[in-house]
Amino acid sequence: MSVVVRRTNTFAVRPLSEQDEQLLRELLDASASLWNELNYERRQNFFDGDSVWDTADYRKQYVGVLGSATAQQVIRKNSEAWRSFFAACEDGEDTAPPGYWGNEEAGRELRTYIRNDSYTIETGERSRLEIPVGQDLKDEYGLGYYDRLRLEICGAPKWDGEQGRLELYFDEIDDTFRAIQPVTVPDSRQDSPLADESAALDVGANNLVACTTTTGQQYLYEGRDLFARFGETTEEIARLQSKLQEGRNSSQRIRSLYRKRTRRRDHAQDALVRNLIERLYDEGVDTVYVGDLTDVLVDYWSAKVNEKTHQFWAYRSFIDRLATTAEEYGITVEVRSEAYTTAECPVCGEREKTERDGDVFRCSCGYEGHADLDASRTFLERQAGVNLDVGSMARPVRLKWDDHIWSELSRSPERASPNEERTNRSTRTGKLASVGAA
Repeated sequence: MSVVVRRTNTFAVRPLSEQDEQLLRELLDASASLWNELNYERRQNFFDGDSVWDTADYRKQYVGVLGSATAQQVIRKNSEAWRSFFAACEDGEDTAPPGYWGNEEAGRELRTYIRNDSYTIETGERSRLEIPVGQDLKDEYGLGYYDRLRLEICGAPKWDGEQGRLELYFDEIDDTFRAIQPVTVPDSRQDSPLADESAALDVGANNLVACTTTTGQQYLYEGRDLFARFGETTEEIARLQSKLQEGRNSSQRIRSLYRKRTRRRDHAQDALVRNLIERLYDEGVDTVYVGDLTDVLVDYWSAKVNEKTHQFWAYRSFIDRLATTAEEYGITVEVRSEAYTTAECPVCGEREKTERDGDVFRCSCGYEGHADLDASRTFLERQAGVNLDVGSMARPVRLKWDDHIWSELSRSPERASPNEERTNRSTRTGKLASVGAA
């Protein structure tokens, strides 16, 4: 029986003129306004004990700007968010209702969703994306009645199949519009070598991810610089809060810093997950084990741990991103207990007579190694039921964030992958720029 799976293509998007860019911004801003208005009414109903589904018809209010189909997709996306919230509550999770896409004072998040049959993507000599626009915007910007907004796209689609709902948004960190296109394709897991290997991740904040695979490869994503920058922004927020007038608890500048801090973190986290999963896919990995931090937080709770795990690293958000991205590549993510992996010697198994000093792990048997990489290796051996000799491990690939990509450090043995090269090149020369598929 034929099996179909969901994959995702990602493109950089460029308006062809300043007028087109302004039109696009108005379209995305109107979508955010629609989301916020609908979400505000639903939140009020929820807190008042009323049905969140009993709301005004916002589609009619925004059809002139967005068009009927796009307005309906934004409403549908908001409904999906509320259904996910209620499902999480039923599972006993402590979670908050869907939030807002920014606000008018500090700036809305520019984002929209376009129905699968309402847009077209063409790639080749002149790669382009065409999207619908409401009649009011068509009149304002002089588009013909049947014309749609045409945008340049950069990137070759990795997956070819039945297209799904398009997500279009503005990436403030990279100052770039982006499109995310889900597609449904036949199961293509056969194009991955063997696809029967495993990997284990040790998640932290000093080193965001330490990974070991059953092929003997190790990856280390360093996070100290990211956390330091996160801390600097946090300190600036606290300084500004201390200067607020009595009775005020925020300001436009403070809200802007919160948003910038979160988006910078999410950008690095998204790129890390994408980079890691693509590497594991090429290694033939079909199962990834990731540590459950519940026990760690109970045993080692502190203000610093709270800041790193919940505010900076956002562990639950990371796991969600990891699972969603892995699913695109046919990789399964399993969350398992990693108790004692950071204290156990990978050579002799000793737990009591070991110590950690920063990244260095030492054991009374004389072994010395990298604490996080050793922990991921021990975790993998325990979950996958394998025994990896220390001497068989490849030299770790170390990666560092530079605000745009995860780059291998010069001491790493392998060159950076093609997916780590900058791809923000124009297609106006007639060539289709290469970009890693999301």
